[in-house]
Amino acid sequence: MWKHHIFGLTLIAMAITLAFSFVNPDVASANSYHWGFTKSKDGKPADAGAQFETILKENGAFYRGNPNKKVIYLSFDNGFENGYTESILDTLKKEEVPATFFLTGHYLTSATDLVKRMIKEGHIIGNHSYGHPDMSKLSDEELVKEWKKFDDKLKELTGIKRTYYVRPPKGIFSERDLRVGNEHGYTHVFWDTAFVDWHADSTVGWEYAYDELMDQLHPGAVILLHTVAKHNADALPKFIEDAKKEGYTFGSLDDLVMENLME
Repeated sequence: MWKHHIFGLTLIAMAITLAFSFVNPDVASANSYHWGFTKSKDGKPADAGAQFETILKENGAFYRGNPNKKVIYLSFDNGFENGYTESILDTLKKEEVPATFFLTGHYLTSATDLVKRMIKEGHIIGNHSYGHPDMSKLSDEELVKEWKKFDDKLKELTGIKRTYYVRPPKGIFSERDLRVGNEHGYTHVFWDTAFVDWHADSTVGWEYAYDELMDQLHPGAVILLHTVAKHNADALPKFIEDAKKEGYTFGSLDDLVMENLME
């Protein structure tokens, strides 16, 4: 199944490269940004604000899908393994839901078997950088090195040639990061649904994660979850079940990006 993803991703990367080869971008600002947005409420789209909307649109980056279609996209950030990813994968397999896992270099080497399972079961591997630095402080060459180092290790361990979707650590980025990513075939994917869920020792219970997800549920949502928290793994089955009951389907980032390229 993963071979089909690689082929699809290659086509998307080629399309993005062609699209931006005809654009002469302005000199990138040295300013760095911390990604943020106004959360969705009552099923209405989340709002990142005019500035972020413009920056992302001009640089082919994404943070949400079509606000008129009840399709949502699951993504997970994996910096280290805390024992819950297997449960998450079990749920995704049972419910036949695709996801994208944004991994670090540490995760590739410390949880290789889980990475191979993600690929085998048809999920997309995203690039969360190799060493989890503040990408906005790196030079152009250092940016590319972070992404390429991750890709080289991914290929060594799994045979996957490269990644095409990147997500900056801690949501810190600059316009230059987006531009350099485009030049090397990487599309930045942010998110419009999130909450404080990354404390590995949290004991808040599954209801906390479930309530956050359902409260922010809206068409086109790109959901960010961290795999280190037990409450996320425990809430996921009921969230998927109830979202489906409300008429939502789950798409992959391939679907999201291709839909936007075809508009």
